Amino acid sequence: MTLKPKYWVLLLLILLGGIDPSNAASTSVDPKVLHIINRLSFGPRPQDVQRVESMGVERYIQEQLSPDSIPESQSLTSQLNQLDAFHLNPVELLEYGTTHLPGQKPSPEEIKAANKRGQQVLNEAVQARLLQATNSQRQLQEVIVDFWYNHFNVDAAKGRDRLWVGAYEQQAIRPYALGRFRDLLGATAHHPAMQFYLDNFQNRADSRPDAQGNIRGLNENYARELMELHTLGVDGGYTQQDVIALARILSGWGFSRSGQQTDNNFGFYFNPKRHDFSDKVFLGHTIKSGGEAQGEEALDILAQSPATARHISYQIAQYFVSDRPNSNLVNHLTQRYLATDGNIREVLNTLFHSREFWNPKNFNAKFKTPYEYAISAVRATGIEVNNTRPISNLLQQLAMPLYRCPTPDGYKNTADVWLNPDAMNRRLSFASAIANGNLPLSSIPTNMQEGDKILGQGQVGTQQRTLQTLASIPVDALQLTNTLGNSFSVKTQKAIASSDSQIRSALILGSPEFMRR
Repeated sequence: MTLKPKYWVLLLLILLGGIDPSNAASTSVDPKVLHIINRLSFGPRPQDVQRVESMGVERYIQEQLSPDSIPESQSLTSQLNQLDAFHLNPVELLEYGTTHLPGQKPSPEEIKAANKRGQQVLNEAVQARLLQATNSQRQLQEVIVDFWYNHFNVDAAKGRDRLWVGAYEQQAIRPYALGRFRDLLGATAHHPAMQFYLDNFQNRADSRPDAQGNIRGLNENYARELMELHTLGVDGGYTQQDVIALARILSGWGFSRSGQQTDNNFGFYFNPKRHDFSDKVFLGHTIKSGGEAQGEEALDILAQSPATARHISYQIAQYFVSDRPNSNLVNHLTQRYLATDGNIREVLNTLFHSREFWNPKNFNAKFKTPYEYAISAVRATGIEVNNTRPISNLLQQLAMPLYRCPTPDGYKNTADVWLNPDAMNRRLSFASAIANGNLPLSSIPTNMQEGDKILGQGQVGTQQRTLQTLASIPVDALQLTNTLGNSFSVKTQKAIASSDSQIRSALILGSPEFMRR
């Protein structure tokens, strides 16, 4: 059953500013419980509200800050283990994606086979991320992985990064997402996915021609983005001379090629023949002559900089509190960062106990990105996801495909980027399809091939022969209301109450309140 236009019009008016969505109706659930779940996770699953009420907000915070203490389900572990490329390192992935012998020109058939393998690797990376985001009990880890991947963005559309983005997340982001920022910074700096994406593998200090006769010289791309986006920020006080100095410091950093030996699983390789060994002055610091260690010293300087502390603190506050975070909160987090040597877990713990985080005006104040909306909608229904294609195709429609942000600054998390009529219509169509049980999320793919689609433009509920389809089961509106703590405005509750019972779940998932966290 489809929704009557009048209900969509009402919800769109509220979302786009025509009707005030405030004055939420009274609820028996403590708003603080809903707030902490919405910010430390991708939204509640059935019984999550009751669980946090029982254990208490503080225990929930500390539990989520220590994800290794939270056991994962055997079901999720089994799903991830079935992904062939999920556990491969960059060196293995490059071999996996190669269908011709070294030094030989690939045939058209070999190119086609390599493209198919590359697409398979990327599909598995997307599947793994979406399975973990929807089904994992370690929700803060999933939230912060999404945050850091956008911060250190790598676009899978660029060449061999299609093979590497999944390994990049698994090896350079996840293990360090709640640790020291310096370790996270170093892991991303060494990973071939980043070295390739921002061209540092081409960065060389010498002026000798390469095998093709080209003289490349210094490449400043990574050095510039490393300071502007990853650490100091655009107003961080660096100059063009610092960019050049950092490029020279990082010359020779790249990844292993055929015949080059490396002692790390990343495939990182330092080529001394391409490195500038001279002394450098970087951000007012003299870095003495040396090889790879010069780069490590530069990363130390960047990670310890007060400008970096402030830049990171602002972005964390913007993600977890409000689009325009209070300067007092940013200062507080900056001080905590510097006092703990960039301990991300401690910075977050400070934020989760701050006055600004618990200010009621910041409750439900963040508009969900397409990724957050899709994951939260699936989680709210309690569906155990086996098939992630409906989610990934929705993200494609909403201009937020996983691992495909084309710019180094990653996807934004502010309302002005995502709140528009076309995007809202697509969200509402997704809400209707999932509420009616028309998305094959629980179906198990049997022989899915590259190019198969579960969701197409305007075909939110289309099913394909390649799925073992299960019977459509509509989402129960009462259960959905209880899962979400009945935190709807009076206007939204009236719209739901006056509608046909068969479309109430869709109205809930398409409501203005559910669009926010």
